[in-house]
Amino acid sequence: MGENEKKDFCIECRKETEYLWQEKPIVKTIRDKEYQFQITTAVCAECGEEMNPPGLIDRNVQEIDEQYRRAEGLVSVEDIEKMMKIYQIGKAPLSLALGFGEVTIPRYLEGQIPSKEYSDIMRSALASPVFMRQKLSENREKITDAAYRKAMGAAVRLEKLFSISGKLLKIIAYVFEQLEEITPLMLQKLLYFIQGIYSALYGKEIFAEDCKAWVHGPVYPEVYNLFKDFKYNPIDDARFAVLERAGEELTQEEKRAVDLVVDTFGMYGGKTLEKITHNEEPWRKVREGCKSDIPSNETITKESIRNYYMAVDKAYGIHSEDGIRRYIQDMLTTEGGIF
Repeated sequence: MGENEKKDFCIECRKETEYLWQEKPIVKTIRDKEYQFQITTAVCAECGEEMNPPGLIDRNVQEIDEQYRRAEGLVSVEDIEKMMKIYQIGKAPLSLALGFGEVTIPRYLEGQIPSKEYSDIMRSALASPVFMRQKLSENREKITDAAYRKAMGAAVRLEKLFSISGKLLKIIAYVFEQLEEITPLMLQKLLYFIQGIYSALYGKEIFAEDCKAWVHGPVYPEVYNLFKDFKYNPIDDARFAVLERAGEELTQEEKRAVDLVVDTFGMYGGKTLEKITHNEEPWRKVREGCKSDIPSNETITKESIRNYYMAVDKAYGIHSEDGIRRYIQDMLTTEGGIF
């Protein structure tokens, strides 16, 4: 039996048969308006008739609900759960903080569809910590001090995300999607490599931020401030739930550069990546005259990064994973760099 095949009783065949998952369009009228949905069906592998295996009806209900919400621009249950997570607030306190009745959010979580007005309020709170802080302030007397302080603190921390450019945020979100575990040190080095690879391939920067030649290699201070509390531990940051799937907004060229870096440099830990950057000219040149443990806040210019990686591309071919892997191996076995 294939991976997508299962068995259930077929009424037409009068026996248990394998069935295949297929999609089909249906038209439904909701509130006097017609909608076309794509739903999953189970089709008998022998006679081709539709079957009704356990759980299919519930699955179709969920599919229609999700597609209807998208069509009308309404928040999903997942969006509401995300809001609770990033603002560290329970369903009843969230309901009151947004100016709703106490049971409104709990009902939405159970599947009740919100009005467009309430949906827009929730979308605004999810997208804007400033809006959420405003709502918390307006409705402070309705929720407990503990819930208020916790949610307000989360909103303030979330605002720090927007201290860096939208492009860099999307790149970080995309990197998080690709890698299961990533430490702050590892992230810093991957962002540096992404800037280098992209600028060498396409002749321009991928994000605007400058990096500094710190003791442990290139560092983007704004990113450092976001994640410094994680120290050497993997980043587990609820704030980035607000940016889930944000990486989908990157261009194909941007995704290609990130994928090249993640699939090569991303196989190594932060200290190994640090060693590579210490062997590279952009960091070494800025650090000339500095002892290894002396702090420096000198900028590694985007131009120097681009020029260096253009030379790497000429020698190794960084448009391919194989070329980047050869470069990494040489950098890990050659002290003082190769150029």
